[in-house]
Order: sequence, then C-alpha cells, then structure tokens
Amino acid sequence: MMAINQQTFRDAMACVGAAVNIITTDGEAGQAGFTASAVCSVTDSPPTLLVCLNRAASVWPVFNQNRALCVNTLAAGQEALSNLFGGKTAMAERFGAAQWQTGETGCPRLEGALASFDCHITQVVSVGTHDILFCEIQAIVHHPAPEGLVWFNRHYHTLMRPAC
Repeated sequence: MMAINQQTFRDAMACVGAAVNIITTDGEAGQAGFTASAVCSVTDSPPTLLVCLNRAASVWPVFNQNRALCVNTLAAGQEALSNLFGGKTAMAERFGAAQWQTGETGCPRLEGALASFDCHITQVVSVGTHDILFCEIQAIVHHPAPEGLVWFNRHYHTLMRPAC
C-alpha cells in the first residue's frame, strides 16, 4: 500500500480519463478562459454541472466576479486550442485562435465544440485549493462531431463514435 501524498494522488488520477473542456467567461470583470478536465454533471433537474477552479489561478477573480461561464467540450483535433488555454498565453491570443459566438449568458461559445453548456454560477464551495462552481445550465449547443477528445494518462486521446 502506498502513502497518500500529492504525487501519489496525481498519478492515480492520471488513470481516470476525462473530457477536455475550455471554460470561458465574459462580463464586467472581463473575458477569460482556461482548460479543465474537472467538469461533472450534477443533476438534470434543474440541469446543473460543476467545474473545479484553483483559487490561485490567474483567471479565478474574473470568473468569481462574472458569475457566468460556458463549458466548451472539445472535439478531436482541438488539442492545440486546449494547450493555449491551459498555458500562460495572453487572453487575446487564446481567444484569437478560434471562432466564437456569444452565448445566452454573454460568455464565449466555441464554434465546433462537441458541446457547449452556457451557465450561471449558482453556488460556490471551497475545498482545499479549489472552488467548486455549481453551474445551472441556461442553454446547450451540441454538434455532431464524429470524434471526442479525452485526457488520459497525461496525454490526449480520441474517442470514436460508433457507426450507426
């Protein structure tokens, strides 16, 4: 049995595959976005999901003030965009690398995303270094992209939809 420490936890979590998402916001505090795999459905009544955001992240104050976000689930082929939003790239360069529409909440919605969930943040719970943002979905856009993108074992992988 291994001792549980940060590295042991991170290594074990690398075995848990997850969709790759770009989380965006826009509002009084400005426009911001980041890459996240820590996104999960909560309930379908009302439609709600959660997003985990490190309070030390440079984008945290913007999301905290705007209280709205869009979860853009990436399709295969959007790895470079994920890397831009996951690094220290300037916001203008991040958003300039793709085509965006304005969602119902005013947040940027990625054209060509597998799915986009436009949300209001209804509750925030702090746990350790992160805030868990509970997000009530206001609008959903779903594209029939044939391949999804997941993060598993510290690498991107493509998921194929079965032929119908």
